Amino acid sequence: MPLNASTAPPFVTVLVRGLLAGLIAGLLAGTFAYVAGEPHVEAAIAIEEAASAHTEPVAGAHDHEDALVSRNGQRSGLFLATGLFGAAMGGLLATAYVLLSRRRRSYDDGRSALLLAGAALLGAVIVPFLKYPANPPAVGDPATIDQRTVTYLLMVVLGLVAVWAGSLGYRSVGAQAPLWQRAAAAVGGFLLVTVVSYVVLPSFQEVPADFPATLLWDFRLASLGTQVVLWTGIGLLFGALMHHDRRRRTAAALPST
Repeated sequence: MPLNASTAPPFVTVLVRGLLAGLIAGLLAGTFAYVAGEPHVEAAIAIEEAASAHTEPVAGAHDHEDALVSRNGQRSGLFLATGLFGAAMGGLLATAYVLLSRRRRSYDDGRSALLLAGAALLGAVIVPFLKYPANPPAVGDPATIDQRTVTYLLMVVLGLVAVWAGSLGYRSVGAQAPLWQRAAAAVGGFLLVTVVSYVVLPSFQEVPADFPATLLWDFRLASLGTQVVLWTGIGLLFGALMHHDRRRRTAAALPST
């Protein structure tokens, strides 16, 4: 039984559920990153330190310089960062859930939450990743970090626009059209924006020729896997919380016998 406007949960309630789901999913993603990604980070740092040792004119010239944050501190901070990031993303997902509530044709909260999380994963993670895949610490020119950051953020925005274009294409065909036509229109709209973005935005080829290819791609896959765990967790947890809340409110709205 669908809820009407009077029994729908207030925005604050939805937001709190999104923040909670995001926090838990962020900690899960941090655990995945620690297990699957940290060994590759350590290997990349070892390569970087070995290369620096060969280029320093005086051996041990920088031994007195301590890192701003130790590796142990970075490992601990990983869970803090992913937890806070997950909570922020959960809050954004909850906001989008409320804003799009009138356009959703399904009252299945789990399905709606997973669709929103999947759209965010596709637009904000996968589309940018295929253009600008993550690189380990030993890869990248410090002189281009500002340009790379700006273009990556722009790619995130364009990735979300591509998802919106796909959704618009799906709806523009009409509800009476065959499913394959609506799917084709969605894919066409998505690919149009994505391909144009890939062509227009610059590329950065900064991976050293002697950098181990296996280590590079293992790191990238671990980075992508962390995001998949994060957004899948947010979708599942937020959907479960909203489904439980809907059942409770629906039961409360039924006339007592």
